[in-house]
Amino acid sequence: MVAEGKCLVRRENLVIFVTQVAPGDVVDLRVTKAKKNFLEAVPTKFHKYSELRVTPFCEHFGTCGGCKWQHLGYDTQLQFKHQQVADTLQRIGKVALPEILPITPSPDQTYYRNKLEFTFSHNGWLTNEQIASGHDYERRVLGFHTPGRFDKILDVNHCWLQPDPSNQIRLAVRDYALEHELPFNNLVTQEGFLRNLIIRTANTGDLMVILQCYYAHDALVPLLDFLAERFPQITSLNYVLNDKGNETFNDLEVVCYKGEPHIHEEMEGLRFRVGPKSFYQTNSEGAYNLYKITRDFAQLTGSELVYDLYTGAGTIANFVARQARHVVGVEYVESAVQDAYINSEINGTTNTEFYAGDMKDVLNAEFIQQHGRPDVVITDPPRAGMHPDVVARLLEMRAPRIVYVSCNPATQARDLELLDEAYKVVKVQPVDMFPHTHHVENVVLLELR
Repeated sequence: MVAEGKCLVRRENLVIFVTQVAPGDVVDLRVTKAKKNFLEAVPTKFHKYSELRVTPFCEHFGTCGGCKWQHLGYDTQLQFKHQQVADTLQRIGKVALPEILPITPSPDQTYYRNKLEFTFSHNGWLTNEQIASGHDYERRVLGFHTPGRFDKILDVNHCWLQPDPSNQIRLAVRDYALEHELPFNNLVTQEGFLRNLIIRTANTGDLMVILQCYYAHDALVPLLDFLAERFPQITSLNYVLNDKGNETFNDLEVVCYKGEPHIHEEMEGLRFRVGPKSFYQTNSEGAYNLYKITRDFAQLTGSELVYDLYTGAGTIANFVARQARHVVGVEYVESAVQDAYINSEINGTTNTEFYAGDMKDVLNAEFIQQHGRPDVVITDPPRAGMHPDVVARLLEMRAPRIVYVSCNPATQARDLELLDEAYKVVKVQPVDMFPHTHHVENVVLLELR
């Protein structure tokens, strides 16, 4: 098992990456892509199944684009994720590594997500079995994208990723739209009325629903009223009108139709406000593990100045603030910085401050002169990793410790190689936040040489 959840096989010195299989499967392959140095393939016939396989628990496994590792036992998944971190850091980073600590498992393996996005489609995807049956299936659906297809949506009966009432809300919205003949999304021409549905559940019991539509429609208010009446546990009911070429709405107005325009998550006695545009780790209990490890690696005694880069809504900043002298957070998204200040205010945290702007521009010599050289830098960048200018600034700052939190070990390894001239890797801790997928978080502690 290698990167992106694919398996690797060699035939006559040719490398072949294969999806939808497990190590130990004996299969016939169909090549789907040929490159100079490798091929990509899918299985067409299984002659023998791997002993690592287990029976997937979801009826949509293999067709839905999520949970692609359900055919592997969870302990096996963790082993592969641990190995993926080790292989990636060694192959790409090429830096000296300590023994990698055992991977921290997710507290929950099902119903662990607090946010899901479902897409409407007027022309839903049919499985081979459905086509072969000859039945006339309803093509207007509300579900998930099939792998590699932006325009094909699979109708979902039950999703094992988000706790109740997520499934009930999605099915109720779909059935209401069918009963009232509301126009579903055409993903190719980008026409229709109903575009997508976002459901956010919180560990406080708060529940947010965001309905995204292409335009205003007479049916919008009745649909929202139906949702509010059917599901009184919804504490934040919102809608967005979006006729753009994509579903992002950070630049659009989100209208709170009923309830509060936000929900709250709790962690170790702290409350975090989560708005429709806010980023919050999608596995709340897994995030608690991740943040505890981050705080432990920071080795805070109460006297440290901490820089929290890519702070988002200030979750990590507020989480470590009680053990630090002062925390300075920097984030690209301005609305997230506003959330960060609110989260500090909610929790009575007075030793934090936040700044919005492009990290490579904000984190300059004047900024460091104004706020001081940090004792600890915590950095949690997006999947693309840190910009080279940010890495260069870290090398100039020479903070005694850097705690690097990453959702992409490949870009983390690239950055570690750049930091190697001044820093050595002291600890490596993989953390599983996404069971039944190949994704893995990784926390690295670096110390100044």
